[in-house]
Amino acid sequence: MARSRLSPAAYADGVLAGDRAILARAITLIESSRPSDEALAQDVLERLLPHTGGAIRVGITGTPGVGKSTLLDALGMQLVEAGHRLAVLAVDPSSTVSGGSILGDKTRMARLAVSPAAFIRPSPSAASLGGVTRRTRETMLLCEAAGFDVVLVETVGVGQSETAVADMVDHFVVLTLPNSGDELQGIKKGVLELADVLAVNKADGDAVAQARLALRELKAALRYLRPRTPEWSVRALSVSGFTGAGLPELWDAVLAHRSALGESGRLAEVRQEQLRRWMWAMIEERLISSFKADPAVQAALQGLETQVIAGSTTAPRAATKLLTLVDKN
Repeated sequence: MARSRLSPAAYADGVLAGDRAILARAITLIESSRPSDEALAQDVLERLLPHTGGAIRVGITGTPGVGKSTLLDALGMQLVEAGHRLAVLAVDPSSTVSGGSILGDKTRMARLAVSPAAFIRPSPSAASLGGVTRRTRETMLLCEAAGFDVVLVETVGVGQSETAVADMVDHFVVLTLPNSGDELQGIKKGVLELADVLAVNKADGDAVAQARLALRELKAALRYLRPRTPEWSVRALSVSGFTGAGLPELWDAVLAHRSALGESGRLAEVRQEQLRRWMWAMIEERLISSFKADPAVQAALQGLETQVIAGSTTAPRAATKLLTLVDKN
């Protein structure tokens, strides 16, 4: 039997008290697609909104196999030992069968998972960009209201979703591998342009020399990229999630970026832009859902898709016909 829903006040009070069980239930409520749950979730968020915004928001990405979770486990433990309360929102690839997370982030961050000062929340990406970010912003706000002063968002890998995650964090870290000759080719220029900090991970053992070479190549590549903001030049360094080498310097770079944004007044603008993009993301999501649910669209969609696939009509013409059906209604 499913547990009964709490009142908005009970959810909010539990989150503010740092009750992990209620925080987890509130996040589940936020992630629910049921209309009744969505209305309740927004009531909870409105109560908690005045208690949000105090955390350092960091996005971390890199190609699969770059060692994001190992690095997060080590970095997270250093932050916890320094007195921080840390939330990790790990966007997980989704099972095509069940729709659930398949990587098991808590098992991949073994030390952090048992720390009383850390909270790890795997979120299935639902096989779509919208799934990557659909409720990540709201979950971040809940964690901030619960008293976590650092929120790390680990993304699936280098791709389109990274742009969406970069829009909801203050600082964006891109990880690469020591064999950077091929790795650098695999990283899209657009993702490099999103980075505030670049780190060559797995710089340990026999890969130390390769990591130095990769770092030089990254620094050379950065000379051809325009900085995101005039007050900050992207920093590149080497780290090891396995040994912990370079992780204090990585966090120092994040804090230096934060200081630069704060001194210029840019941090306040970044937060305002995050809120604006959150609103538009919700508008786009609901417009698409409403469009797909329209009876006239449902009746015509399969036939038009078949025509597009067969080459008997163009995709733009089919899209125009479907949008016209909505306009008529």
